[in-house]
Amino acid sequence: MKISELKQKPEAELQRILSEDRKKLGQFRLDLASGKVKDIRGIRQIKKEIARILTLLRSFSLEKDVKEAKK
Repeated sequence: MKISELKQKPEAELQRILSEDRKKLGQFRLDLASGKVKDIRGIRQIKKEIARILTLLRSFSLEKDVKEAKK
């Protein structure tokens, strides 16, 4: 998913997607260890998406902190 698509989603939706991606990554690693997966690029893509989501969640929390500090 592109970063522009992720920015439009609410924080709760991002948390849900994050947990799903972490489950996918775990399953992908298990499949890789058992030899079921040939294309290992999928791991890289999932890890990048997880990093994008974590970055957005962090920026959302920092924005909230800044707004609260201004009050």
